Amino acid sequence: MMNKSRYICDMIHLVECPRDAMQGLKEFIPTADKVRYINQLLKVGFDTLDFGSFVSEKAIPQLRDTKEVLSQLDLSATKTKLLAIVANTRGAEIASEYEEISYLGFPFSISETFQQRNTNSSIEESLTRVAEIQDICVRANKKLVVYISMGFGNPYGDPYSPEIAIHWSNRLHREMGIDILALSDTIGAAQPALITELFSALIPALPNVTFGAHLHTTPDTWHEKVDAAYHAGCRRFDGALKGLGGCPMAKDDLTGNMPMENMVGYFSEKQLIPHIQEGALFDSLRLATQVFPEH
Repeated sequence: MMNKSRYICDMIHLVECPRDAMQGLKEFIPTADKVRYINQLLKVGFDTLDFGSFVSEKAIPQLRDTKEVLSQLDLSATKTKLLAIVANTRGAEIASEYEEISYLGFPFSISETFQQRNTNSSIEESLTRVAEIQDICVRANKKLVVYISMGFGNPYGDPYSPEIAIHWSNRLHREMGIDILALSDTIGAAQPALITELFSALIPALPNVTFGAHLHTTPDTWHEKVDAAYHAGCRRFDGALKGLGGCPMAKDDLTGNMPMENMVGYFSEKQLIPHIQEGALFDSLRLATQVFPEH
């Protein structure tokens, strides 16, 4: 019984992020291709798909067809949940109207400069937005995922320390009731020691919070980052097949999202993701080369 309880407790939640893979591309991916790709991903067995966003079309023109994509998804035979990113209360109100969406995600940057650039608001103003979006989620029976953006450092010279990330995580949970927080390595700067320090400090201190890792990486550093987060207690991991996407501010063409297929291999060896369908994963990787031809 003890082994079974530990096994259940250790199960990994994988969040595949086609939205993050697509959003920075200049060439518009046709809606039909997005639908085909996301429907294929729904067959793999991921816990969650970060599939689209309800933000300004001017800000992210690639995802202006999120509503159309959502209307064509086949959710009849999947247990995978859908997550949509929002940047303000207007987007949250729209997203909350869709029964198919389980999670709303909000990027809360602890870099003042990046928060202004990303959501056109200060950190304090964004704290108010979080409270408002949390109220919307509660009314609509959704869960709010708050991403601690620039959680491992920033390129702007804004103050950063692990204590700052810990401070904001505490406030978001204790004052706003947020119980899913994803520490986000926005520019691919996190080192294993810092990953270990943050998760080791936060997970025991906030036992009612599910902490996630949204890590960006180069091809040769993915393993050490995932390994550090896992051994520090993290059980929710974001990624994208083939490491697609990432943040352009990383200023490194090799820095992208955490390659999901690598994480599947890592956690499959530990027998922590029993629901992944290998055939569907292979078909998704093959389809990715068509939807993202430059990769």
